[in-house]
Amino acid sequence: MEYNDDRPNPDELLASLIHEEEKSKRGKLKIFFGMCAGVGKTYTMLQTAHAEKLKGSDIIIGYVETHNRKETAMLADNFETIPRKSYAYKTTQVEEMDLDAILERKPQIVLVDELAHTNAPGSRHAKRYHDVQEILENGINVYTTLNVQHLESRSETVAQITGIIVRETVPDEIFEIADEVEVIDLTPDELLQRLAEGKVYKPERSKEAIENFFRKGNITALREMALRIVADRVDRQLHDYLQHKRIKGPWKSGLHLLVAFDYRQQSTRLLRWAKNLSYSMGANIQAVYIETLHKLTPKEREQLDKNIKLAKQLGIKVRIITNNDVVKAIVNFAQQENITHIIVGKPRIRNLVSMFMLGNFVNRLIRFSGDIDVYILGADSHSKDRFKKKVSIPSYTSNIRQYLIITLLVILTSGLCYLVKDIIGYQVVSFGLLFLVSILALFFGTGPILLAASLSAVIWDYFFIPPQFTFHINNPVDVLMFIMFFIIALLNGILTSRVRRQEKKIRIREERTDALYQLIKELTVATGIEEVSRIAVRYIQKYFNLDCAILLKNDLNQFDNHILNETKINLSINELSIAAWVYKHSSKAGKYTDTLPSTDYTFYPLTGNNDKIGVVAVNHSQIFTQGEEQFWDAFLSHISGKFEREFLRHTAKTAYLLNESDKLHKTLFNSISHELRIPVATIMGASDTLMTQDYPDETKSKLYAEINTASIRLNRLIENLLNMSRLESGRISPRPDWCDVHDLANSITESLKQELLPFKLSMVIPANMPLVTIDFGLIEQVLYNLVLNATQHAPAGSRLRIKFFYDNGFLTIQIMDRGDGFPPAELSSVFNKFYRGKEAQAGGTGLGLSIVKGFVEAHHGTVNAANRQNGGAIFTVKIPVKISNSTQSAP
Repeated sequence: MEYNDDRPNPDELLASLIHEEEKSKRGKLKIFFGMCAGVGKTYTMLQTAHAEKLKGSDIIIGYVETHNRKETAMLADNFETIPRKSYAYKTTQVEEMDLDAILERKPQIVLVDELAHTNAPGSRHAKRYHDVQEILENGINVYTTLNVQHLESRSETVAQITGIIVRETVPDEIFEIADEVEVIDLTPDELLQRLAEGKVYKPERSKEAIENFFRKGNITALREMALRIVADRVDRQLHDYLQHKRIKGPWKSGLHLLVAFDYRQQSTRLLRWAKNLSYSMGANIQAVYIETLHKLTPKEREQLDKNIKLAKQLGIKVRIITNNDVVKAIVNFAQQENITHIIVGKPRIRNLVSMFMLGNFVNRLIRFSGDIDVYILGADSHSKDRFKKKVSIPSYTSNIRQYLIITLLVILTSGLCYLVKDIIGYQVVSFGLLFLVSILALFFGTGPILLAASLSAVIWDYFFIPPQFTFHINNPVDVLMFIMFFIIALLNGILTSRVRRQEKKIRIREERTDALYQLIKELTVATGIEEVSRIAVRYIQKYFNLDCAILLKNDLNQFDNHILNETKINLSINELSIAAWVYKHSSKAGKYTDTLPSTDYTFYPLTGNNDKIGVVAVNHSQIFTQGEEQFWDAFLSHISGKFEREFLRHTAKTAYLLNESDKLHKTLFNSISHELRIPVATIMGASDTLMTQDYPDETKSKLYAEINTASIRLNRLIENLLNMSRLESGRISPRPDWCDVHDLANSITESLKQELLPFKLSMVIPANMPLVTIDFGLIEQVLYNLVLNATQHAPAGSRLRIKFFYDNGFLTIQIMDRGDGFPPAELSSVFNKFYRGKEAQAGGTGLGLSIVKGFVEAHHGTVNAANRQNGGAIFTVKIPVKISNSTQSAP
């Protein structure tokens, strides 16, 4: 019998629960989606909101544009409207949605029109969809409107259809994570009728719109696009639902797309098309950029950054790989990631260098891809650019100064060779020029090396090969030699230059790897928040040359405005509020970002694996490149992780102390309740007996003695608690004075007279014992506790010995008994608070020896316990003291 295990995977179930929990904390996003303006998105949104309001929902208008349409304005009047916030822009005032007022009002639903709108300069976020994301993160539901042409992946297709470039776009990710999308649909004829009636624009503008954007063909194409997008979304929702509920059905095989892009502008269309394809196929998608030895120009690097940013906006995961063989790099990555389809652009650029390249990119990709399907997307080019794109010179990054230096060095070397040509011969001159080209390749780019090789060949031919001062060569051997010279010089120079560029890239990569290794190494041994902060600041300054300010959370898990490290950065109140926003939302903001870009600093969140840690503010002079940003992210990741571990260590230590404090409290409560109960019960029983009945004097004396003994025991307990309290609070401050140890010994024997009666006491004090400086009261308490401890553990009739002597600046006191001693395993614990031996008799709090240690250490002395050789215990107290010279010399 075949067994099918339909139980859910525990990891998948846990991930699903976590996702649902996170989703429940966010607000719900509903998008009213249309093919273009005028279909009634805002009106339908207001109608839906009105129906929800009748059900009791708290709904407000954050921003709604009525466009002076009476029906829309009448619906909007039924809602509370948050006043707009004004921003000065050039010579006018621009009104935007007041995000802070909405968050403070905290309604159930807020209406926000025109999701793709670009906010005025000075706003917190550059785009309105960023505002909507923050509203959702605060648990507020949002109704909003969006046209199909504003989707990032469709903007270029819309531009091809309508001829109008759309500047304001929304990342596809925002559309995909929406909880509900309601499509607002009209037929093209109905929309054109509304335009003609002036219900969309004013009559004069409607005529112009119908002749341009709102042509029937355009509207039909946009309508089909909008309906197809929503249909694909419904299909994906059904697919996800069936998988989530583990309903069996015909599933699509796991499709994984990989789009390979580069630094050219055509990659933007490639990325958008690949995203559309992945959405239609219900497939996962990744993008890869292969970093070769080609040195990017500033314009190419800028375009590459735009392409990577676009990919991220489209929700595509981007990977950057360094490899000089683009085809092998793409195929290897695709095989590692289990890619099913590779998407590339059709190569349309032809230049002088590409003519010498062996093989064709597309053919090689198809040949090496194996079972992976390859999609090739063509790129349209304008007719006026076709010749430039088909035949062009390679792009080089060397400046004119390098070409001049190369020319000068070749001419100087040729001049020197010309002076000695009769001695060395023209053949040797070729080797000298060839050596020069090889040396120059170590320091200059490909362009200058091509010039050096060409110039060297021409000079050698004209000035050195017979006949001189002509380009004609008589000897066929010299012709072959000239051709070989040119080819070898060219190849040697280019290959050497390529190796140099590759070595430079590898060196940069190794330096960054070593920097991360050194950072991790120092962070591993660092302890404490301040030390971690110093290391972080030092490494950021060393490898990024950036001044930074680190702000962390406090012990209450709240963001602290205090800058942890010494820095020249002085954050204003507004900048501190930006830092607080970054901490709250775990998203970067400030300069070179789309959120609050008007400040001079860029704020990056420090986020650990499980918690928010803080914020680091840096003063950028220029934006990071992609490689630098990856390096920076890795730096912050390790620094955040170390901060998190330090916070966790502090939390664990606090929890440990609280746990120990709780244990201490329980032990103290149990011990004291027992110790208090016995003497209190004795006093109450004896006093009650004396008050209720008349007893003989002898009986009364015994009862009085019991009351006195119980009172002494109670007083001793209170003294111990008070002494321990003084030790814990640090209020013990010895007041040394001249003392005769005989007085100390007599005081102890008198205080413990009753306890010492069953024992044979031996007091040993040298005859020449000097006066010493000690705090008499504290040392008396030390001896009292030690001797009392000995009487409690030694058998009756045994000998107790107390010995005093002075030796090399120390007063030494030893208390010895003949009891059972201590188990070896317990010797290290006898001075711990509330410690009582496993075989100890009932009674006692376990504070006596702990107080002894505290009082001795207050005198900067030591106390230790040991077992005697023939049985019993010995306590040795050593205290540094001053002595009287007169008594020291006494016999």
